[in-house]
Formats: sequence, C-alpha cells, structure tokens
Amino acid sequence: MSRFAPLFASLLLVLPMACATATEPDTEALFQHELGRLHASEMVSLQERFQGHPLLIINTASHCGYTDQFGGLEQLHQDYRDQGLKVVGFPSHDFNQEADDEAETARVCFENFGVTFDMFRPISVRGADAHPIFRELARQAAAPRWNFYKYVVDREGRVVAHFPSQAGPGSPELRRAIESIL
Repeated sequence: MSRFAPLFASLLLVLPMACATATEPDTEALFQHELGRLHASEMVSLQERFQGHPLLIINTASHCGYTDQFGGLEQLHQDYRDQGLKVVGFPSHDFNQEADDEAETARVCFENFGVTFDMFRPISVRGADAHPIFRELARQAAAPRWNFYKYVVDREGRVVAHFPSQAGPGSPELRRAIESIL
C-alpha cells in the first residue's frame, strides 16, 4: 500500500460528489408533502415553499460532532437567501445523535446557533423507513452516510452535488455548487 493512500482516502471524504442523474427528478417525491415545522404546530406545504427554488438540504442532529455546522449553515442562508436559495434542515435520529425531545432540538438550533432557515420535525433519512424526500435524494445521489450530509438541488429538483459531513458550510466547493444553481 502506498504511503499516500491514507491521504487520498481522506481527500475523498471532503471532495464534493457531482451528480448526473440518468432519469428526471421525481418532484412528487421531493415536494408533495406537508411537514411540521420543528417544535411548532405549523404545517408547511413543501411544494408551495420550495418547488422551483434552488435548495440546500441537510440532515441534522443536535448531539453530533458536526452540530456546530448549524452556525455556518445559517451563514450560507444569510449569504444566499436574497438570490433565492432555500436552506432546509431535517433532524434525524438515524445515527442515534438526535435529541429525544423536539424542544431540545429546537433549542439547539434556534437558541444555540440562531438558525432562521427552515427546520422540520425529525424524520428518517436512511433505509426502508426513509422519508420519500431522502429516498429521492438517495436515488439521485447517495443516502446520507452520517449527520450533516448536504445536497445541492437545482430549481428542477435535480441533485447537482452532494457533500459528506466533513465538508463544512464554509467549503469553497459547496459554495461553488450553490452558486452554480442560483
């Protein structure tokens, strides 16, 4: 094994993964849902709120080593919202790092990190129980391998790039992918 193999392996973890889907996006799977906002009674029509907009979709967790990425995700929201980007967070306990109490999840997001982008009630993002949104993201790209997996989705619902947890919100590659869909 080459002495450079570990270096190359670690680089693959943070490089963006471009997506070229052979089929058209299933916009029904992505948008034909009503979901509840995090720790609120409000229900949101994803079709009305997000269809036709460039998106950054993230599966999140409140008790993860990457939880501090909420601050950088909020910065992306602030930097690009006037250009139409919608940042959307979906808490998930699939990796056993989400709070058991939705109020605690909301506190982490809204109070600890000042999140103002859309956050929804926890859903499953992997496997047979995955919400249709994440089944479609996985079909087009890949299922999340961990918390804070990021999907850049164009106005037509195509995943144009996806990023592993290690690629933080300040990643130049992530910003380039976002800028390519604005």
